[in-house]
Amino acid sequence: MYKLNGIVTDEFDFFKGNDVYELTEKYGSPLYVYNEGIIRQRCRELKNLVSYPKFLAQYSAKANTSLAFLQVVKSEGLHVDAMSPGEIYAELEAGFKPEDIFMITNNVSEAEMQYAIDKGVLICVDSVEQLVQYGRLNPNSSVAIRFNGGIGAGHHEKVVTAGKKTKFGVNPEYIPQVKEILKQYGLKLAGVQQHIGSLFMEIDPYINGSQAILDIAKSFDDLDFVDFGGGFGIPYKKLSGQPRLNLKECGEKLDIVFDKFVKEYGKEITFRIEPGRYISAESSVLLTDVHCVKYNNGPHKFAGTDVGFNVLVRPAMYDSHHDIEVYTRQERPVNEEEITIVGNICESGDIIAKDRLLPEIKAGDILGILDAGAYGHSMCSNYNNRLRPAEVFIREDGKAVLTRKRDTLEQLLENYIRLN
Repeated sequence: MYKLNGIVTDEFDFFKGNDVYELTEKYGSPLYVYNEGIIRQRCRELKNLVSYPKFLAQYSAKANTSLAFLQVVKSEGLHVDAMSPGEIYAELEAGFKPEDIFMITNNVSEAEMQYAIDKGVLICVDSVEQLVQYGRLNPNSSVAIRFNGGIGAGHHEKVVTAGKKTKFGVNPEYIPQVKEILKQYGLKLAGVQQHIGSLFMEIDPYINGSQAILDIAKSFDDLDFVDFGGGFGIPYKKLSGQPRLNLKECGEKLDIVFDKFVKEYGKEITFRIEPGRYISAESSVLLTDVHCVKYNNGPHKFAGTDVGFNVLVRPAMYDSHHDIEVYTRQERPVNEEEITIVGNICESGDIIAKDRLLPEIKAGDILGILDAGAYGHSMCSNYNNRLRPAEVFIREDGKAVLTRKRDTLEQLLENYIRLN
């Protein structure tokens, strides 16, 4: 294969000598390809974010719940959080112990809450009413509470999870009521948690949000931990030179915040973070075949691929940007042009990249959609009865192994029941 603009995957040595045409011929297109080394590198960066000794990074599994992915994260010593019984089930299958899992609930049923209780998983509730529900189900136990510190941040309004316009968390004015419920059911408040939003690239909102949850934490005696949430961003516009999040500065500022709080609180508690996207996004390139190149309405050029928004929904849902590399079978000159990359779903919004300046694309090329590891495969669907793609891991020794099979047509109907 030849890369017409492959500087990003070259820099990471992403494919480690594997040919994208051979991969898609063997496992089908579209295809999620992961680089194990990148996952490990990102885990280690966040494990070592601060110098404060009682610090814990727990992976936010909703970003990517692939079993192989969870196994790699587990082997790096991270803990993990969960939003559902399904995520708990996958995490236990990946080798995490119940005490390694933190379930952060949002409007869950009694049955879902009971599942986590039965598995021995610590639960974080995000409303007064859910705290009452937990107390009824599991009195005289430990619990955590998600609070809304009033500071939100994120790349899109749909992913801002704190502030005045969010469904998440308990507002500070309900603290007296919270204390009454804790006492009523004999509950120990193990920790408080927040999450300001997803994909911040500036540090100050996260630091300010950390201060806000610590102010709330001071209202409770003898906490075991404070969880600051995740949201650490990655540069999605690498081809344009977008800089990385300054983790060194972030860690230094957090250390100052931690040390100050511990001195005032009088107890060396554990501080937690919940990275999801930062660990998973850059670990995957989504490969897709170009089946058609056409012009519509004069000069507007389209490249039609087999990646519809059933495979990668972020551009359609969040107007998200993903850099795109162009791979060819035979070397040719790089002639840049403006083109729109679209998928195969029967929707006008099925657009991967609009009016993007890219090397000339031809039918038969393969496109590499970068940074697809977060909320890519985990948000896949079978819309239009299309098959969800396979997953391949490129191990650190360069060997490509299948870690999820491509759906089959038979699986599309296996849970349906025919009418008599």
